[in-house]
Amino acid sequence: MEIYLKLVDVFFPVFLVIGIGFYFGKKNPKFDTDFITKLTGTFGTPALIFYSLTSTGVNLETFIEFFTYKIIMVSGFAFVGIITLILTKRDIIYELPPLILPNNGNIGLSVCLFAYGNTGFGIAGAIASVIMLLHFTLGIFLAKKKLDFKILFRNGPIYGILFAFIFLYFDLKVPTFLENATHLISYATIFMVLMALGIALTKLKVFSFKLSLINSFTRMFFGPIIGLLIIYAFNLSGVEAGVIFIQSSMPSAILTYLVGSMYSPKKVVDSIASTIFVSTTISFFTLPIVVFLSLKYFV
Repeated sequence: MEIYLKLVDVFFPVFLVIGIGFYFGKKNPKFDTDFITKLTGTFGTPALIFYSLTSTGVNLETFIEFFTYKIIMVSGFAFVGIITLILTKRDIIYELPPLILPNNGNIGLSVCLFAYGNTGFGIAGAIASVIMLLHFTLGIFLAKKKLDFKILFRNGPIYGILFAFIFLYFDLKVPTFLENATHLISYATIFMVLMALGIALTKLKVFSFKLSLINSFTRMFFGPIIGLLIIYAFNLSGVEAGVIFIQSSMPSAILTYLVGSMYSPKKVVDSIASTIFVSTTISFFTLPIVVFLSLKYFV
């Protein structure tokens, strides 16, 4: 019974805020989430990454370890995603991002925080930092089919990662005022990004249900399998294994749609939006199962 109550503790706040955002989006269809996106991207996400990496017990060794695991994980996602796109005769560059870049930020950080506390939050932060880096490097390359290194220096999360890395590398203690400030901004950011996710779900439409279902199945079925392979290949256990399993099971990231909207053809963007909508909807049913298994076997 205790584990079921824990599931309620984990998912009630997450789904409640997403639901509030969805309701608000339906009531205010003209509401533009650009402000939230820019605010969280410029200030919120860098602070969130910095806090999760420096104030939750994560050290440099742990950061590098899970950074590496996530790179391996994304490589596995890419392998499966490319095969799926070849079989469905889709563009393997334009339409790859939602298959390889899961929502480790908006939903993943929140779920890991409520499931495993600050320890899980810190490990999840290391994983999310990889995804943030990839969104603004590989993600933009795939969306534009062109390398653009200049965008890196206009990317707020990059500075959050670099700043945190300095503190971890030199084993510096974060000043209390900075820890308190980033702590406050972090929780505000979690609220805003979950709200924005709920609002965004009211705007996304399914343009090709069959293709979206295939892509979503690829993301939601093979994701946790690849996560489990990493867990057993590197003999992980406890919170570390649980966070890997949860983060590998996330739906496609909303950010792939935002990046695609800026650089990719409309037909491709519509396909990405469909995959995000379907995979996120599926995740409302699959994630409780994933977290149940994590709390049962990885504690």
